[in-house]
Amino acid sequence: MSILLRPWNSDDADDLSRAARGSDDLAPQFGGADLADASAARGFIERHLRFDDTAKNWAVEIDGHAVGNVGATGIEFRHQTAWMSYWLAPDARGGGVAAASLARVSDWAFRAGLHRLELGHRMNNRASCRVAHAAGYLVEGIERQKLRYGDERYDVETHARLATDPQPRERGTAVALRTDIPARRQN
Repeated sequence: MSILLRPWNSDDADDLSRAARGSDDLAPQFGGADLADASAARGFIERHLRFDDTAKNWAVEIDGHAVGNVGATGIEFRHQTAWMSYWLAPDARGGGVAAASLARVSDWAFRAGLHRLELGHRMNNRASCRVAHAAGYLVEGIERQKLRYGDERYDVETHARLATDPQPRERGTAVALRTDIPARRQN
């Protein structure tokens, strides 16, 4: 299995649409967007899976298909922070891909000059918690009723990883990251 992290592009629209249709649990990741067809998915990629100075979204590509995302958003170099997120299509889960991809992007963020990376997951999403721990993120607390999906509110467990924290244990899942990506746009 070959795993590559790279910016999303319009050619990924069919893969994004397939992932969105593959599992109802991904709907919150897409903010209610209807990604039933490639045209809608292309628009979502352009608007929401940006790759710029304050948001970097990497497509998780396995064997030539985009099967997920690892994002660093709210990138702020004054305080050296970013908010991390991740998701995978159902058929790509369970093999350590999410944790290895998150760890790889986190390493990139630290090399780019960030110091603190934060993330959160719904308390009922134990799989996401396992990903965070495996990628070296430590629990910091619970934000009560932070998220709302439909009429239901969810508590969120927050995690963070600092540049000074120990590296997470390697788990044997090799992930390549496009290295020609600058941390900030060059003027």
